[in-house]
Amino acid sequence: MSAGRQAGRCVAGAEEFGKVAVLYGGESAEREVSLASGRAVLAALLRGGVDAHGVDKGPDVLDQLDEGGFDRVFVSLHGRGGEDGTLQGALELLGMPYTGSGVLGSALAMDKHRTKMVWRGCGVPTPESRVVVDETGLEAAARALGFPVAVKPVREGSSIGVGRAEDDETLLSAWWVASGYDSEVLVEPWIEGPEYTIGLLDGEALPVIRLAPSRGFYDYDAKYADGSGTRYLCPSGLDENVERELQRLALLAFDALGASGWGRLDLLCDADGRPWFIDANTAPGMTDHSLVPMAARAAGIDFDTLVWRILETSFR
Repeated sequence: MSAGRQAGRCVAGAEEFGKVAVLYGGESAEREVSLASGRAVLAALLRGGVDAHGVDKGPDVLDQLDEGGFDRVFVSLHGRGGEDGTLQGALELLGMPYTGSGVLGSALAMDKHRTKMVWRGCGVPTPESRVVVDETGLEAAARALGFPVAVKPVREGSSIGVGRAEDDETLLSAWWVASGYDSEVLVEPWIEGPEYTIGLLDGEALPVIRLAPSRGFYDYDAKYADGSGTRYLCPSGLDENVERELQRLALLAFDALGASGWGRLDLLCDADGRPWFIDANTAPGMTDHSLVPMAARAAGIDFDTLVWRILETSFR
């Protein structure tokens, strides 16, 4: 079994987990989503009889974990400071087990540019791209890639700061938005075609979901706003062999980053049906709009069982 597909221990009783901290909130741009995810996870663990406690991550979080006598951590943080390897490294120093990917996998997956460099090296299809750090690089990026392009912060999730540019004027506007979140901005070709997502759990790929937003693309509002009109198709409508190949590529892409435990891969298919992997998530959302729970349901795994199995990944 490769590094990205380490199996968690199968836990028979809630007492084996000990005292569990569900870390949520934090200071990132995804705080509100993290709060919703963490509360849902906490409720599921309590229903399962786990001695679980919610902890809103602040500057004193390590003291809280150490002094609180916690045995392990369910990481329900999204974005910087929780999903980027920083927290994972601190927990390693504390000797405190935690869910999901380790330091390397978390850090690489959070960085879209370096994720793509790794994927290109191992044959995972991902769009060509350029990183822009100031306005002077925009013209060269547009000339190399051609319009339309996607413009996004290198290190953000939930489609925060992502925009579409169709000419020099909208490219500059999109860059200003994205650069408000990160000093590095990724520019890549805009892939016209259906969008898919593949959840991963303990070395296995869950059923593929096709995302069909009612307008534009699957942005922050489409992900989290009530009544967004987004349709989620599972079964995806793909040929069985095509879906199986996408699942294989998703596992390869996750493994290549050194990610483990659970996560989600996002991809687009172009007009010729070719897949292009866009993003990797090592601590995906667990809200009522979230995709991994949706895919798990399609595989016969209810929410409480999913949360239990994710917590089992803290036993490496």
